[in-house]
Amino acid sequence: MVEIVNVHQAEAWNGYEGRHWADHHDRYDAGNSVFNEPLLDEAAIGPHDRVLDLGCGNGQLTRLAARRARLGGATGVDLSEPMLARARSLAAEEDVQNVTFERGDVQVYPFAEGAFDAAISRFGVMFFADQVAAFANVRRALREGGRLAFVSMTPLGDTDLGAVLGALASLPARGAPASGDHGPLSLSDPDRVGEILTAAGFTDVSCRHVEAEQILGRDARDVAEFYAGWGPIRYNYGEGDEVADLLEEAIRPFERDGAVRMRGAAWLVTARR
Repeated sequence: MVEIVNVHQAEAWNGYEGRHWADHHDRYDAGNSVFNEPLLDEAAIGPHDRVLDLGCGNGQLTRLAARRARLGGATGVDLSEPMLARARSLAAEEDVQNVTFERGDVQVYPFAEGAFDAAISRFGVMFFADQVAAFANVRRALREGGRLAFVSMTPLGDTDLGAVLGALASLPARGAPASGDHGPLSLSDPDRVGEILTAAGFTDVSCRHVEAEQILGRDARDVAEFYAGWGPIRYNYGEGDEVADLLEEAIRPFERDGAVRMRGAAWLVTARR
């Protein structure tokens, strides 16, 4: 039986949030894939490596890592059954055979010690219930000298999307803005990232700011309707045209050359066991 300690996140990612990401995997991947190459390059994945993808979601990064580790393989771990089902389906469609996907809570998953050469994640490590314990478990799963590389969110004000979401400030919200020690912005402070990874036993911790242009959709209305259905916005502001209308107005300045293009940013974090 799979042990889950991060119950709140498991409920979210096996409910509406996980289904939305699975159903719109192409949209989410289109925006976030701009960080794939910098992340995989920093992870320095070789042809024989065994790679662990943390919070793998729909598995795009896992599949890319598996292609680099063509004589090794990649394992993706996530809480979300809908996203894991999508990941397995896409791997089969793309005929990526050296990849596996497992449901589990990274904080307590029984990884074999030293089983992996590298651990990677694309925006999948910000939601751990106990971040030090989770990263300590990841460290145990790496061989001596093994590499950790992930991207995490920067403060919302650091991106164009953050400015767009500010357009919703006039609406009554059911929840508080994302902040604090848990949630999507929990690793947005590089000093805190360093403290957590050091406490988990990692060395050579580095945080590098990276920026990239993200293509989010064909026009402002298209992107506004997509984000109006995104879990955090839907939960905090409900459903209805008012949310999409406000977002559309804020997104319109980013229409350019037949698409909506926004400046995205992330912390690219590396460390070693």
